[in-house]
Amino acid sequence: MSQTDRAAQPSYVVLPRDVTDKPTVLAFLIDHFSRIDADVWRERVATGKVHWQNGEPIQADTPYRPTARVYYYREVPKETRIPFEERILFQDEHSILVFKPHFLPVTPSGNYVNECLVHRLRRRTGIETIAPAHRLDRETAGVMLMSTDPETRHAYHALFREGQIRKDYQALARLTPELQAGLATGELSLPLHWTVKNRLIKGEPSFIMRLAEGEANSHSEISLIAVNGDMGLFNLSPITGKTHQLRLHMQSLGMPLLNDRFYPELQPRSEDNFNKPLKLMACRLRFIDPISGKPQDIKVDGFETELVDTAALLPKSN
Repeated sequence: MSQTDRAAQPSYVVLPRDVTDKPTVLAFLIDHFSRIDADVWRERVATGKVHWQNGEPIQADTPYRPTARVYYYREVPKETRIPFEERILFQDEHSILVFKPHFLPVTPSGNYVNECLVHRLRRRTGIETIAPAHRLDRETAGVMLMSTDPETRHAYHALFREGQIRKDYQALARLTPELQAGLATGELSLPLHWTVKNRLIKGEPSFIMRLAEGEANSHSEISLIAVNGDMGLFNLSPITGKTHQLRLHMQSLGMPLLNDRFYPELQPRSEDNFNKPLKLMACRLRFIDPISGKPQDIKVDGFETELVDTAALLPKSN
């Protein structure tokens, strides 16, 4: 068994126009990707794993060419197989709507190069031009829109950029003591609704976000629709699309999502526990297809059936 897995599809970097102190492509790669050992780049170049867009190999002494694309193959230690399968929900000439399972990244990232949704779909369909039209966190499951034709891809990106698509999520979280008390006495009744608007900025480390003072740049509509004990089932609609927005907005209400390893406190790095997925799912996408003009309304089952079992298994708060 090999010690590393190599990406089936190459990544690329565009050589910046304003770099003048790197005489060779190799020197740029070593400096630009400083988290990768320099010897790794030397080995990749020596074994033909770095090349120009036309396939011509890049050598150790190949001169730097501003604005040119350099292609390379990402390698990681042996990948862990994600034991959940994607499902194609709809497919036509220009797009695919698919259910992405928890833990599966959309594109190569971190320690995953081939265990990602894009590679699985390309292998399954034989369509090498599949690309995502939007983002979905690795930890989050749900419906995703994928583009298959580079000529029409911009039209699907525009749906999200111009707010012409509606995304609906479901989540499970433990209720605040105040909510539990209000529901128990009848002072509050379902459904309960919150409009959450606040400012999100990059945190530390940079892959997490945090709340900040200042003008709001994020907006979510959140409703509590069912309760079992101290657990609640929520419908969430992100009006804006900031990274980790729904996770932070639920935290800001005092109800962080069940099994969230980032919020409210970043947990130490560890292997995935496939028995404890983040309880956040993109359950529904609604839009008018920009090519066919037909309405699309694709939905999957959320956490309704899990609410009883999840609540029964959880330890009670102190």
